[in-house]
Amino acid sequence: MTDWLAGLEDEALVRLLQLRPDLAVPLPASMAVLAARTEQRASVLRATDELDTLDFAVIETLVVQGAADLRDPKPVPRTALTKLLGDRVGKAALDAAVATLRARALVWGSDKALRLTTAAQEALPWPLGSTTELPDALTEPEINTALAELNPPERGLLDKLAATGPRGRTRDAAPGTPEDRPVQRLLARRLLHWIDDETVELPLSVGQVLRDEPVTDPHALTPPQPELRKQTSSDVNAAAAGEVGELLRHSASVLDVLGQAPAPALRSGGLGVREIRRVVKQTGIDETRIGLIAEVLAAARLLDKGSPEPLPDDGTEDFWAPTTTADAWLAVVPPRRWVVLAQAWLDLDRFPWMIGLRDANDKPLAALSAELRNVHAVRDRRAILSLLAEYPSGNAVSAADLGRALAWRQPRWRRHYRLESVERTLSEAEALGLVARGAVTSAGRALLHGRPEDAESEMAAALPAPVDHVLVQADLTIIAPGPLVPELQDRISMVADIESAGAATVYRLSETSVRRALDGGATAAELHNLFAAHSRTPVPQALTYLIDDVARRHGRLRAGMAQSFVRSEDPALLAEVLAAPVAGQLALRAVAPTVAISQASLNEVLEQLRAAGFSPAGEDSSGAIVDLRPRGARIPARNGQKPNWRPNPPSPEQLQALVSELRAGERAAQSRSGQTVRSDGSRTTTAATLNLLQLAARTRRPVHIGYVDASGIATQRIVEPLKVGGGQLDALDPVTGAIRHFTLHRIASVALIE
Repeated sequence: MTDWLAGLEDEALVRLLQLRPDLAVPLPASMAVLAARTEQRASVLRATDELDTLDFAVIETLVVQGAADLRDPKPVPRTALTKLLGDRVGKAALDAAVATLRARALVWGSDKALRLTTAAQEALPWPLGSTTELPDALTEPEINTALAELNPPERGLLDKLAATGPRGRTRDAAPGTPEDRPVQRLLARRLLHWIDDETVELPLSVGQVLRDEPVTDPHALTPPQPELRKQTSSDVNAAAAGEVGELLRHSASVLDVLGQAPAPALRSGGLGVREIRRVVKQTGIDETRIGLIAEVLAAARLLDKGSPEPLPDDGTEDFWAPTTTADAWLAVVPPRRWVVLAQAWLDLDRFPWMIGLRDANDKPLAALSAELRNVHAVRDRRAILSLLAEYPSGNAVSAADLGRALAWRQPRWRRHYRLESVERTLSEAEALGLVARGAVTSAGRALLHGRPEDAESEMAAALPAPVDHVLVQADLTIIAPGPLVPELQDRISMVADIESAGAATVYRLSETSVRRALDGGATAAELHNLFAAHSRTPVPQALTYLIDDVARRHGRLRAGMAQSFVRSEDPALLAEVLAAPVAGQLALRAVAPTVAISQASLNEVLEQLRAAGFSPAGEDSSGAIVDLRPRGARIPARNGQKPNWRPNPPSPEQLQALVSELRAGERAAQSRSGQTVRSDGSRTTTAATLNLLQLAARTRRPVHIGYVDASGIATQRIVEPLKVGGGQLDALDPVTGAIRHFTLHRIASVALIE
């Protein structure tokens, strides 16, 4: 193995370290060290995670032929491998499989003598011989038929083996056991395999059906071909645009509700069922969808846990509330808002679809709780969507077909692609607008390929263009025939309440909503101009009367802070207020014919007076009307990006430099040393080191040095000393041509090269 690695080109070594980055940590001192690492069991198992069924068929064939035998290895010629498998898959596919295994150093050697890393046998996802022996297993339809005919004791026995392990010990396996015993009946139906008189084994395919996993066939050396449902890309994108519109509207509604009343965090940190149901009641959104939206908003840093400002006064320390970033997100255009949410879901290291499932203690999993975190979430999600994106645009594939294709490509991970997991992942992707009608959208493809700008452009093209007009009806409803431009959206939302939302939103005008607009600083003239300028239908007379009537009564009574005060230019009106029961509730006291004061807060004074049938308006110290609408609680946004727990892989340039270091160490280990200076056989003295290095610098001779870096990693290398002084050696690296600097007291040995 050492000789084979040393004979590889630098590009091949770089590729090996890209595929198996654990081999480079810490930096191997020589090819022998690298070769030893390639055969370590843990490293080999990680390297086989991405192999497909054909790759494992090659591994199994080499094992059966003796290429991995520790006592008497028998290298296998490439021609023998082609003879055994070539007829079943074709020469090109077999060559690609061997190249894949060689690139990972799982198979090595020349074509005349292929060898297999010993630990690769342990990575086989099925019992040895499943590929090379003739198939003797039931098909999936036969298994389903047989399972349907079982009685409860027999089905319970199979379920137990499927959950705990394929092998079980029982005396009922012995010959002579009555045929009506469950084990004997299962053996007769081939739902169990007989091992010995006390051992039975659950067949691989039966266990997969019981666990709802894709059924894999080790003999199927070509990938399964899913059934494609063809449709146009425009239809797919249009369906996704509708989902995105609902997603953005629902996300804004959840932020608004949690801003008005932040949700107390559970002791475990999640969002309680009672709080979710409160949000459901106020927004009308489905409970399952609320959980998904909350997870995505939290991943996008639009929702967070902490102490909001202002802090609710109920003794709770942590609340789930919108962050200050949410206001900026709500202000940008819809396509950009969608990219933020979709990217957050793709990178979410959690499974939102597990909300409500039971944990080991039979307790339901809460939204935003730590139990939803899973280190495989990002990998599994991207694997499902990336495979779906490989098919032509507009082509839909069923969840079952996707699961089978993924299980063939990654048989060691087949349990991650159970039908439920794939279906729920696709359902979340559809809710996020990445998938529609079973196919990946154009914007979803761009985002999966790492192009957020292109994804935003694709979504902008799919979403309906914002409109700048509305339709005012005689029954005081306003119909928005599409998404409104932001400015018009804000003004309509201030003067009317949403009655029904969707592609066309219906707003309802009322005395309360008009007064809200006047409280916000609008005037009657501005409201008349709003509808006259933006309504494509004639403004009904009833709306004109409504605005004028509310405006005529609005502001005749003024409230301020004394803690608060109430004033009116009409003494009779103020006298009416003081005579009403509300005056006692607010403890109003007249200080002048037109002014009364109260110790209640301004908001409370306004609410109580309005509840009593009056129409007060809030004012500031200058007498101008102020907007007292609640803004909602906010949590300060955290600085910086969300921490990424996944390590960044080294760049090709870094790996190339690492290979150069490895080559230098290998040449140093193989070089013949001349004069060597050592004080105790392991480390040179400082004086001796200086003398020998100064001699090498004067005579321009290369030296072989042993160096220990700041991390304590020892390396061997050949360098050409240029300058010695100031406690440092400046030397030329003959491999890269770069000048390197070495601290003298870290040089453990020095030898001149003959």
